[in-house]
Amino acid sequence: MAPRVALDAMGGDSGPSPLVEGAVLAIRDIPGLRVSLVGVEEALAREMSRLGVEGERRLSIVPAAEVVGMDESPMDALRRKRDSSVLVAFKEHKAGRVDGVVSAGNSGATMAAAVRCLGRLPGVVRPGIAGPFPTLKGPVLMMDVGANVDCRPKHLFQFGVMAAVYHEICFGTASPRVGLLSIGEERGKGNSLVKRTHELLQTSSLNYVGNIEGGDIFGGDVDVVVCDGFVGNVCLKVSEGMAEALGTMLRDELSRDLSSRLGYLMSRHGFGRFKKRVDYAEYGGAPLLGLKGCGIVCHGKSNGRAIKNAIRVASEMAAKDIVGRISTILDKVGFDVPDDEG
Repeated sequence: MAPRVALDAMGGDSGPSPLVEGAVLAIRDIPGLRVSLVGVEEALAREMSRLGVEGERRLSIVPAAEVVGMDESPMDALRRKRDSSVLVAFKEHKAGRVDGVVSAGNSGATMAAAVRCLGRLPGVVRPGIAGPFPTLKGPVLMMDVGANVDCRPKHLFQFGVMAAVYHEICFGTASPRVGLLSIGEERGKGNSLVKRTHELLQTSSLNYVGNIEGGDIFGGDVDVVVCDGFVGNVCLKVSEGMAEALGTMLRDELSRDLSSRLGYLMSRHGFGRFKKRVDYAEYGGAPLLGLKGCGIVCHGKSNGRAIKNAIRVASEMAAKDIVGRISTILDKVGFDVPDDEG
C-alpha cells in the first residue's frame, strides 16, 4: 500500500509556506506517497495555488480551523482547541486514513495529541522523543530530547530499550551500543536517577556500554544515548546553537582577506558537504517512540527540505512497521521493571 502521511500544515515558526513546500517536495521524491495537509483550508489552498499544485491528486486538504501556538500550554490548548490542526492530524491517524503524522508545531502539544488519539504501547509508561545527532561514525539517537523533563529510572530504562530497537531497525545496526549520559564514566558518578538507571541497564539484555560524558556523544562510539528530557533538550539546543555559531564564525574568517576567500573557493565543495552533514534538515525530524502509531516532531524552523525528510521518515516507519516490530521486541528484552521503580 502506498504511504499516507498527515502533515500539521499550520505548525512551525513560519506558517504554512515551508510546510506545504516540503509536502510538494516529498510527493515528487517518494513514489506513490499521499499527503494530507491539515489546517485552515483557505490558507492551504492559497499555498497550493502559489506552488502550482492545485490539481495534484496526491495532495489533499483536511480542514482544521484552529492552531496551537508555540507558547501555549499543550494540555490547556488541546482542551480549548478541539479543532486544532495537530489534534485533527492525529485523529486522521487514529481513524486509519493516514499511516503517520508530521508536525513542526508545539512539541508538547504534538506529544499530548499523539498520546490522546493513539495511546501508548502495552507496558510503556511514557513515550518519548528520540532525536538523531550526527557523529564521526554515523547517527546516534538521544532519548528523550524534551517530552519528559521529570523522569524516574523506569522511564529512562524504557527509553533505552525503545531507542535501541528503533536504531537497529531503521539504521540496520546489529546490537546497538547504549550509553547513559552522566557527568563521568565511573559507575558511581551522577545523580540518584542516573545511578539507579545504570543498575537497571546493566542487568538488561541491551548492549549497554555504561556511563558516557557529554563530550562522547559526537565521537560515534555509542548508538543510543539515554537521558531525561530536560538534559536531552539542553543538549539538543546547545548542539544546534554551536553548529550555527561555528558556521557563522567560519564564514566570517573565510571572508576576512583575499587569501581566505581564495582558499574557500578551492574548498567550497568540502564545506558544502560538511554543512550537509551537520544540518538538522537532513534528518527531518525526531520520532515519537512508545505510541500505538507513528508521529514525527520537527524543528519549528524547519524549511521545505526538512519537512520533506520528516515525511520520508514517517513513510518509512509505516512501511517497515516500526511500531509493530518495537512492540514485538519489547516483550523479549526484559522491558518491564518492578513497579516500585516508578
